[in-house]
Amino acid sequence: MPELPEVEIVRQSLNKKIKQKQVKNVIIRNRNLRFKLPINFASFFKKKKIIKVGRFSKYLIIYLSEGNYCLIHLGMSGTIHIVKNKKINKITNTSFYHSPFLPKKHNHIEIIFDTFRIIYNDPRRFGFFEFIKDDKQLKKRFKHLGPEPLSLKFNTAYVCNFLKNKKKNIKNFLLDQKFVSGIGNIYASETLFLSKINPFRKAGSLTKEECKKIILNSKKILFKAISKGGSSIRDFKDTSGSRGGFQKNFKVYQREGKKCKSSGCTNFIKKKIMGNRSTFFCDSCQK
Repeated sequence: MPELPEVEIVRQSLNKKIKQKQVKNVIIRNRNLRFKLPINFASFFKKKKIIKVGRFSKYLIIYLSEGNYCLIHLGMSGTIHIVKNKKINKITNTSFYHSPFLPKKHNHIEIIFDTFRIIYNDPRRFGFFEFIKDDKQLKKRFKHLGPEPLSLKFNTAYVCNFLKNKKKNIKNFLLDQKFVSGIGNIYASETLFLSKINPFRKAGSLTKEECKKIILNSKKILFKAISKGGSSIRDFKDTSGSRGGFQKNFKVYQREGKKCKSSGCTNFIKKKIMGNRSTFFCDSCQK
């Protein structure tokens, strides 16, 4: 599943291409995504202008004329492809997940513009599109989620107050969308390593300084991942021909059995399964 940096790369690619463009037509080949597409899906988009493409956590937000919105979540296998008319499209994928070019099957939605098309592909159909009527409804939609790790709301006062007396381990909190929305498994492991905090520590045992480290390091890692184009685990390219490169900067993720990269440490990276997710850490550096 794409995490926040990878979704941000998709947002940037889409925003560059469809911002201020008018939708000419919509073709629906399969309404049965995670949530069934409403009957008026095509008419909701048709003839409207795309104001911009935003993002909250792992949700893409398409800002439409008339003050409406459309949320897109890519789920486990969803990808968005940009296909130019009357041109050979070697690379169409706006992300680094799955096929770098448009597959022949599972192309469920096609949004048509003047000289190109946006095609949503999703073999497992866990992704979804959701219409939002106005600002009030958009705010309500995300009310149950915690702040983004990149936002000013994810600060020392918030983190310390939220984690106070909590017995659940800190790694699970970093994956809890009610606490912070969008860090994800890869970046949680990397954040805790950089902060020198053991992922199995009880969240309530963290000091104020340790909370500060988590905040600063999560932002640092996510910004770096975005600047590197995300983590291209399968080494695919995006529509510009670029590869995600943050996987070259992994300190612990997918490095089980390899030597710790901390200066002076001779220990090896370990992996444990926590809540059906792989957790990578150095039990010498992380206390």
